[in-house]
Amino acid sequence: MNNIPLPTESQLTIGDAHLTIDDSRFKTRDSRIYPFFATVKQYPLNKKLKIFLNYFVGPILFVWLSYSIYRQVQRQGDVQQSWQLIRSAFAGPQLLKLLSVIALVLLNYGIEAHKWQLLMVRIQRVSFGRAFRAVLSGQALGFNTLNRVGESAGRAIFLDEGNRLRGIVLSVVGSLAQIIVIFCMGLGALLYMRFNILSETQQIGGLSTLWLDGLIYAIAAGTVVAVLMYFRLSWLIKLLEKVPFIAKYRFFVQAMEDFHWRELTKILFLSAGRYVVFVVQYLLLLQVFDVNIAWFDAACMVCVMFLVLAIVPTIALAELGFRGKISLQLFGLLSTNTIGIVATAAGIWIINLILPAIAGSLFILSVRLFRNKS
Repeated sequence: MNNIPLPTESQLTIGDAHLTIDDSRFKTRDSRIYPFFATVKQYPLNKKLKIFLNYFVGPILFVWLSYSIYRQVQRQGDVQQSWQLIRSAFAGPQLLKLLSVIALVLLNYGIEAHKWQLLMVRIQRVSFGRAFRAVLSGQALGFNTLNRVGESAGRAIFLDEGNRLRGIVLSVVGSLAQIIVIFCMGLGALLYMRFNILSETQQIGGLSTLWLDGLIYAIAAGTVVAVLMYFRLSWLIKLLEKVPFIAKYRFFVQAMEDFHWRELTKILFLSAGRYVVFVVQYLLLLQVFDVNIAWFDAACMVCVMFLVLAIVPTIALAELGFRGKISLQLFGLLSTNTIGIVATAAGIWIINLILPAIAGSLFILSVRLFRNKS
């Protein structure tokens, strides 16, 4: 076998094409070396593109998200009146409850950050602070997407290069856990509402009791399927791998196969904890705006509303009007304080969605998609 030294830089001509290759890392190679084993020299254009993506994408996303949030808030007719009620609550006797609702936002996103940490540990260890920033940035980026599906991509930009696509896939496990909690709690609340609150003559959104019963059966079936999928992820992946297109990208989903049922149960409990925080926030804000409903009945109405929001495709930026209508349909069965009901829906939208999205858009400013390599 003949070993010959290679030049530090060589010109390769194939037909009419000219390619510059940088093989300074190779001191000797077998004489049968093929051109494609050499390392292609980085051109200035690639470097400039990386610089652009690193230092300009964050600010561009920040401006776009900030403008989108501003425009949508301006378009919501109930926001101004609700904001006035929220401001007046700071000077009223319900101040402590209002401050508790705001403080629970930190607990809410803290639980979600820890859950994301547990999901990502299979591909990369992430500090809690970084996970918290990722969750808020995901909230900002998901704000303009249907049912906030863009959240996973917003979080993934805080992962290292090479882990981002797998991070998006692993986030699906956390989303599925949250959906299971929403469906289970919503189904129980729907049954309670059906037999304890609704009368034979009352309807919600034009649904007769017959259609409501059919909806309950459909949600129950969907919940069972979601639970089976969640605790049998390996079966689901093996089934999906039979699809040729998905089989080619098995590398991105294989980490989902290794989840133990104890890990999945822990993630499910964290999702349930976050759900309880949501419900408590809503109950406190109902009291702030003098919507006097028995706490158990109100909690059931909140669970049904979350179920509807999970089923019906909406964009978070534009869902305030939809939230208001659903709130009036549900809480209107138990209270005539329509102003307080709408103000509660708007308050939750501002405190739980708008403020975290603004904070997340600020964190996006610091994102660097590429890291300098020595």
